[in-house]
Amino acid sequence: MASLLLKRSGGRLLSVIGGGRRGTDALPGVDSPARRSIIDMSYSAHFMDFKGSSIPSTMKKLVVNKLSSDFREAVSLRSAPVPTPGDAELLVRNRFVGINASDVNYSAGRYDPTVKPPFDAGFEGIGEVVGLGLSASSTYTVGDAVAYFGSGAFAEYTLVPAKEPEFLTLLVSGATAFIALKRLGDLAKGETVLVTAAAGGTGQFAVQLAKRAGCHVIGTCSSDEKAGFLKSIGCDRAINYTTEDLAKTLRTEYPRGLDVVYESVGGGVLEVAVNSLANKGRLIVIGFISGYRSASGIPRFRGETLPVKLLQKSASIRGFFLPHFLGDYRDALSSMMHMFSKGQLVCEVDGGDLAPEGRFTGLESVFRAVDYMYGGKNLGKVVVDVAPPPISTSKL
Repeated sequence: MASLLLKRSGGRLLSVIGGGRRGTDALPGVDSPARRSIIDMSYSAHFMDFKGSSIPSTMKKLVVNKLSSDFREAVSLRSAPVPTPGDAELLVRNRFVGINASDVNYSAGRYDPTVKPPFDAGFEGIGEVVGLGLSASSTYTVGDAVAYFGSGAFAEYTLVPAKEPEFLTLLVSGATAFIALKRLGDLAKGETVLVTAAAGGTGQFAVQLAKRAGCHVIGTCSSDEKAGFLKSIGCDRAINYTTEDLAKTLRTEYPRGLDVVYESVGGGVLEVAVNSLANKGRLIVIGFISGYRSASGIPRFRGETLPVKLLQKSASIRGFFLPHFLGDYRDALSSMMHMFSKGQLVCEVDGGDLAPEGRFTGLESVFRAVDYMYGGKNLGKVVVDVAPPPISTSKL
């Protein structure tokens, strides 16, 4: 998977990620740190800040040892040598890593059948450059704070290609919502939009972006606390499906149907969404998390009459897979960063402060964080604090 980078350029690197109520503590802002001089220039191909960053010889990382939809069964914590960056690579000491529903699909081998274990796990990381190749040094230097999207993020140190340094997927979740709604949603002012799992990592962005487009937004969630959060970010109708019947509520309160559905749950929720579409309705499938932990990875869906239902309403179902839309990142990220800087975008982050065993700290807690997210406990984007050894000169 191609990696994308964002170099901090005056301001807060984490502005698209931080900023929620819990996120205030989970991800502190990154002020511009003073750049350290390169300590070791004895190599012709790479520079390593051994002294300033105390780079060890070994590190911890999470590795997929066998393909399984059970993340704990598929992945194990291993020690490995800290890698040396190639000519156009950065060695990043990770501070935070992001948890995604797709981590389970990846460890189950569903994205690329040609990739065989063992392989590294994790997609998102934020950290500090502690080593870099000669070509990469034309743009980056030791001490730069960067965020990236690419395989191998669940590690204390990660090699990242120094490509397209102005743009980085700070948030897979935010980019998914922005691009999917823009390219596939065809949102129009006054339309009715349903967002399932609305208080989750990507749902929170879909709610806000649909509201900004002038739509009436409905969001599903699993608790009154999440319903309150949804209302705070502009959701017109929050439906707690543990206390309300989703299908009945939609039939009663929205008899005309739904113009757009942003759907990530699958199974019975997808069936309700299909049955609730309005004429010319668009249903965007960005995932089906209810089935990811099953052997097949696909939840049961009764679709025998689907063609008839779509035909009768001139409706459509549209699939969205983020890697197919990498060309849209430039617009998505710059737009989201602009909105956040203007106070127009809330980015809720859940670092596990309310989890039974406490905050997600250290790579070992990635397992807990995955379980926490799949248990529907999170409010916002789930992140893990990798917690590297203290570095007095670091601002991360």
